Formats: sequence, C-alpha cells, structure tokens
Amino acid sequence: MAQTPLTPRPIIAITMGDPCGIGPEVIAKALNQSAITGICRPLVVGSASVMQDAVRIAKVPLTVKGVAGPEAVTGRQGTIEVLDPENLPASAVKPGHISPAAAKAAVEWILQAGRLCLSGSVAAMATAPINKEAADLAGFKAIGHMELLQELSGSKNVATMLVTKNLRTVHLTTHRSLRRACDAVTYESVLDKIVLTHECFQKWGWPSPRIAVAALNPHASDGGLLGTEEAEHIEPAVKEAQRRGIAASGPHGADYIFHYAIQGKYDAVLAMYHDQGHIPIKVYGFEESISVNLGLPFIRTSVDHGTAFDITGKGIADATSMVESIRVAALLASGRGMA
Repeated sequence: MAQTPLTPRPIIAITMGDPCGIGPEVIAKALNQSAITGICRPLVVGSASVMQDAVRIAKVPLTVKGVAGPEAVTGRQGTIEVLDPENLPASAVKPGHISPAAAKAAVEWILQAGRLCLSGSVAAMATAPINKEAADLAGFKAIGHMELLQELSGSKNVATMLVTKNLRTVHLTTHRSLRRACDAVTYESVLDKIVLTHECFQKWGWPSPRIAVAALNPHASDGGLLGTEEAEHIEPAVKEAQRRGIAASGPHGADYIFHYAIQGKYDAVLAMYHDQGHIPIKVYGFEESISVNLGLPFIRTSVDHGTAFDITGKGIADATSMVESIRVAALLASGRGMA
C-alpha cells in the first residue's frame, strides 16, 4: 500500500551499503535504539546473513528476520527485518577488503530500494556507504548513490545537501575539480539550485525558506577586484529568484555566511563547490552530519562517511550518522520537517 505523508511510523528502506564495510554494523547499532523504531518501521535491504554477523559484531540484543516485502514489515523493537534478494554469494564478503561482487550486490540493493520508493511501497530510503572503487571494478558507470537514483528515476535537476544540527548546506557542485567547479558557476546553474532548494524546502514544511547564496570569490569579489562571477552570474540569479518570490539573498562572503546560518538567520546555504560546503558542516558537527538529496521524486538520506574498511569487524564504528539519517528520513516522510 502506498505511503501517505502523514502515515504513522512510515516504512523506511535502509540499504546495507557495501557488506565489506561498516554499514551493517552501524545499521545494527542504530536499530537497537528505541527512538528510531518509535518513529518508523525500518526495512533493511541487503543480506540477512551479513546482518546477523553485524548484530554479533555490534553486540546488540537484536534478532534478524527475513521478510518477503514491505507489506510484511511490523517495525517491532528488538527485530531487524531484512528484505534479502539473495544476490550476495558468501564468498564475496571479505570484511575490510574491496570486493567487486559485494559492490555489485550493494548497488542492486540501492536500486531495489529506489524502486520501492518509486512504487510508494516505502516512504523513504536511508543509505549506508558504498565503496566507489569497488563499484567501479564491478562495472558500474554511475557509482554514487545520487547518480544511480537520478538515473533510475529520470530526475533532471538534483543536488546534495549536507545537514548537521541546524546547519543545512546545498551544493552547486560536488565531486569536481576546483577548476571545473568554478566553470560550473553560471547564472543558469545558480538559479536552478536556488529554485530547487526553495521547492524542496516548501515541500518539507518551510512556507518561505530563507536561502543564503555563498559567493565564489573571497569577500564576494570586493566589487570585482577579486573576480567577476558574483556580478555576472550569482547576483543576477539571486535577483531573478527574488523576482519569483523566493526569499534568497547574496552573494554572501563564504567566510561569514555559515556562522549566520548556524545562528538561525537562514534555513539553508547554497555553496558553490564541494569543500566550501563540506568544511563548515564537518567542523560544526562531524558525527551528526548526513546527506539529503534534493530533486529526486522520493526522500533519500545517507550517512556522511565512507565504508571505513580499516575498522570493519572491530565493533567500534560510530552509528551517530546512521541514526540521524534514519531519523531525518522518517521525519520528512511523516511531514515533520527535520527538527
């Protein structure tokens, strides 16, 4: 049955990530918290046997139970319900090591969860980390979650937003060299991301989200002394957004605007490139930081860390980001914002 925005305890599909990494462990630790099962019905998409191993490694008193599909999910505390397509050979799981076969299974779990979201069988998805090198060796061209789900859903305009506490940073670009990222700062791209941010935040419960647009150059170019991108592209895009009734402002110097966002003066900051947006998030609240996709036709959140092969199997992985990913996915799916 399709989920509605106000469905109590929405079903959240949680993809296991690369089974050779810490994804299964942090999921086990997250689902041991009653605060999570109290707001949603988790459905892990992945390997039931790997999940059983993760429960042992995490030392949590949980039982793993296979289910045939979302319709069978109960969300009972003390049980991890797993939808296992049985696509992972036991020989493919090499904890702490790159395994193309394991990466292949992980990507298939992502796509399966995405299809469940598109069909309305689940209300949202939260994802544990995959290993991009392993996915590449497995033959996947689109090796990031957002790219995979963008292709699956046919979405045109998407963006990555990082969230920690009350700081929300949308990125104009993410994984590009700095040179290519600067070239991507155009009137059209900036306006597209402002509009996308506005529309997503309105859908999530902000009537008129306040969007601060960061400058590309130091001091917002100091009147053109330090660059022309602000005058030629960013400021005109902001003015056009304002003309459309969007509460956008800028360009603001990136050396101060995140401080004001933390103070509560803005609901989101649009950063021009990867490090400009990532650094304030990681400094302000590294453990709690998560990723939220904008522009997909469903809710997708993610941990903001990698597979951490170096600590896999040791039982010491921090599950804070996984907890936050599931919590925010559940809140957004329930129409409760990100509080």
